Amino acid sequence: MNNPEKLTNSKRTGLFFGSFNPIHNGHLCIAEYMIEYGGLSEVWFVLSPHNPLKDKTSLLSDYARLEMVQTAIDDDNRFRVNDIEFHMPQPSYTIDTLTRLSEKYPDKHFVLIAGTDVLPTFHKWKNWEQLLDQYTFMIYPRSTGLDHQLLQHPSVTLVDAPKIDISSSFIRKTLLSGKNARYFMPDSVYRLVDKYGYYLR
Repeated sequence: MNNPEKLTNSKRTGLFFGSFNPIHNGHLCIAEYMIEYGGLSEVWFVLSPHNPLKDKTSLLSDYARLEMVQTAIDDDNRFRVNDIEFHMPQPSYTIDTLTRLSEKYPDKHFVLIAGTDVLPTFHKWKNWEQLLDQYTFMIYPRSTGLDHQLLQHPSVTLVDAPKIDISSSFIRKTLLSGKNARYFMPDSVYRLVDKYGYYLR
C-alpha cells in the first residue's frame, strides 16, 4: 500500500465522480481525507446525470441532487461541485468528461477518486486503458475489490482511508422503509430530503 502522506502536490485537484443520490457523510469524510492525508489541494464533486453502469430508475432529478451537494459543501472552500456532465451527451463517460475538463482547466492536475468497488467493472469503462495511461487514481477501500490486480498498476494508489460502508442505496432503502436516516447525511441535506419527501416512493 502506498503512503498517502508522500503524495504531496499543492496543485492537485481530486475529481470525485458520482450520482450522489444522495450525498452523505461517507462521501464528505473520504473527500476530506484525500485533502488532509492524500496531498490534494481541493476536491471537486463531479455530478453524473446517468452512470452507464447503473439503473436510472431510482435517480433523483439532476438539479435536486446538485442542490443537495451544493448545500453539503457550501461553507467549505476546499470543495466545489461541478455539473459539466449535465451539458454533455448522455450517458456520460469519464474519459470524455476528463478531456473537456482538461481543456477548460489546463493548469489543473486532475486525480480521480474512487472506491475499490469500481475495480471489478473498470474494464467496462470507455477507454479504460487510456484513463490509466493519462491520469492517476486515488482509491479508497470499500467492501469489494480490495484484492483486485489493478491496485498494482503504477497509476493507482490505494489510500489507507477509513473504510466507510455508508451508501446512498442504503440511505434510500432506509427512507423508503420509513426509518430515520438523519445522521447519515449532513444536516443541510437531511433538511432538503425531509422538506421535499425525497426517496419516499
